[in-house]
Amino acid sequence: MPSQPLSPELVDLPHGWAGALMRGVKGCCPRCGAAPLFAKWLKPVEACAHCRQDWSLQRADDFPAYIGIFVVGHLLAPVVIAMIATWHLSAALTLAITLPVAILMLIAMLQPSKGAVIAFLWWQGIGAFRQERRGEDHPR
Repeated sequence: MPSQPLSPELVDLPHGWAGALMRGVKGCCPRCGAAPLFAKWLKPVEACAHCRQDWSLQRADDFPAYIGIFVVGHLLAPVVIAMIATWHLSAALTLAITLPVAILMLIAMLQPSKGAVIAFLWWQGIGAFRQERRGEDHPR
């Protein structure tokens, strides 16, 4: 079990949920923003190297993949419609073009969306996370 996290007074906590999410999207610790969130491509670190937040508690599960599928599907749907209706490409050619693009887009979105989900869970105090907020007198 990782050691106790640094107290909120010693960590540069984000100002709001958007700041925490952006840290997660960038692959940084949502709590301090100073250390990497991921040890491998989709495997979070056990604990933050800077603030010692325990990330083994996170349960992002399949939600990042659902987010990726939803976004990629909505971005590519108009392209597929245009390819078939406007440019009169066959369904097979459209599939041959859009399938690799969709796979690449989804792979590119998985780590940022997982970081954002972990950040959201932490910010809201969902699961085993404890909700923390910046104090009024906390320096930037």
